[in-house]
Amino acid sequence: MALKTNEESHLSSVKNALRILRCFSMDEPEKKISDISASLGLNKSTVSRTMATLASEGFVFKDPESKRYRLGLSILSLGGIVNSQMDIYRESQPVLNKIVHELGETAHISVLDNNEVIYLQKVECNHPVRFLTHVGRRNPLYCTSSGKALLAHAKEDVFNAVLEKGLEQHTKTTITESEKLKSHLKQIREQGYSWSNEEYLEGVNSIAAPIYDYKGRVIAALAIVGPKQRIQQSKIKSYSKRVISAANEISSRMGYWK
Repeated sequence: MALKTNEESHLSSVKNALRILRCFSMDEPEKKISDISASLGLNKSTVSRTMATLASEGFVFKDPESKRYRLGLSILSLGGIVNSQMDIYRESQPVLNKIVHELGETAHISVLDNNEVIYLQKVECNHPVRFLTHVGRRNPLYCTSSGKALLAHAKEDVFNAVLEKGLEQHTKTTITESEKLKSHLKQIREQGYSWSNEEYLEGVNSIAAPIYDYKGRVIAALAIVGPKQRIQQSKIKSYSKRVISAANEISSRMGYWK
């Protein structure tokens, strides 16, 4: 019984450590013990002990002046290992560079993770506008072009999970009705690309297309994103062809044969 209790305590500590690491983001790269405690609902003493352990292993670093913590170099090292093992990261780089040069808009690669879209790679254009699409950023599936491209080809349980969480209205054009979203995803599958018309952020449009692996499974999405003044309705047809072509090129590099 005591052994089981110790094991459960150990697993709980590991879970707390992982939750703490995941609470850091590009929007909040530094946090105090009190911030982490409040956001995760953990005791300050528990957070303090866990942070001390993480710091000793280089996973977090404490600024001696501000007393705030940020992610340490050990995280960077692990990230490099992940990137080196991800074929999609390596194979997409030259394609992203090319489409950004041709269209003059920012492009990125994203994948489905825990019923959200997460951005793996990003190439900025010469005149970037600040968007919430930095590497590591998580956004909703149902109102971003990348997310919709992935959701359209995902299993039904993913779609149901998105509905269960709720279709929050971020802008006036966000799709918030389940049947309308279902119909929209069917259209995306048929046309081969998705389009977001200011559905997540006002003034921001994007176009995305799915990327396939050698088994014909959708594993990622390629998207271009920019201000509505540049990615206009009149350019969707021509831009979508280029985005589909770029996504197909990456798919081919991944071993996909249509």
